[in-house]
Amino acid sequence: QVQLVESGGGLVQAGGSLRLSCAASGRYPMGWFRQAPGKEREFVAAINWNGVRTNYADFVKGRFTISRDTAKNTVYLQMNSLKREDSAVYYCAAGSFYSDPSAYDSWGQGTQVTVSS
Repeated sequence: QVQLVESGGGLVQAGGSLRLSCAASGRYPMGWFRQAPGKEREFVAAINWNGVRTNYADFVKGRFTISRDTAKNTVYLQMNSLKREDSAVYYCAAGSFYSDPSAYDSWGQGTQVTVSS
């Protein structure tokens, strides 16, 4: 199993920014998902093994950017122009480039993002 450790969540005002990090034990295609209270888990973004290709959910295009530092096996999610509806627990996952969560092999513990207004 891939070991994943997430960090970077916190409390931010609407319109602000946060950067999430996910340190992995190897070099894999990686994705970010989120889950709000009472809601199902939803896909946010993904990146291929070397950072050349990215995949975004429509609701974050133009606001969020996924990237990776291949040498450090770390994936980032830069979140700008945050909205209250972005509040959720954010999870990184390893093993797929696509939006189906069942295709991912390993999951991080989650990091809380709360956007106030």
